Amino acid sequence: MNKSSINNYFHSLFDIKEEVVGKITETFSHFELKANEVVLHKDEISTKTYFLEKGYVRSFILNEDNEEITTNIYVAPCFVNDFLSFFRQQSAKETYQTITACSFWETGLENVQHNFHNIPEFREFSRLLFVLNYYSIHDRLIEMASQKASTRYFNLMKKHPDIFQHVPLKVIASYLGIKDSSLSRIRRDIHKM
Repeated sequence: MNKSSINNYFHSLFDIKEEVVGKITETFSHFELKANEVVLHKDEISTKTYFLEKGYVRSFILNEDNEEITTNIYVAPCFVNDFLSFFRQQSAKETYQTITACSFWETGLENVQHNFHNIPEFREFSRLLFVLNYYSIHDRLIEMASQKASTRYFNLMKKHPDIFQHVPLKVIASYLGIKDSSLSRIRRDIHKM
């Protein structure tokens, strides 16, 4: 399989030599999942980290009313994982499920640890990836606390306009922290403008 998408992802984040990326990704293996398949179950310990090459994945929890609450929507290309579960080998707190058919590359903790200790560029990449993930989570927390649902909707449209063609509106509404009916009203109001 051609690893150009994962190689391009490394290069998009920082300046790194092609042969170094080749060493980092040499143990990555490819697999595919259909829509609505679970990548990682809640309470499972993550033994792999996943690079999402194509498709859409969501993470979700169940609230006290046993309703699914989407905590994140992953849009390829990106890494998808419960990183705390992966690095600390503890139970995942969310379920990770494909929304569409997806193409992945995966590697195990042993390989990641080996790369981290032996490839300085991988340490730099890992730090950068953690900072970007922290920023994304922090930004989402502030958005959820400070912005109206319609503003969050517009921001999502600007950031990922294609998401509305591939992700069910129920999942998007949950991600935005609103009910389906509220999302329908926001969309209806926009079309009236």
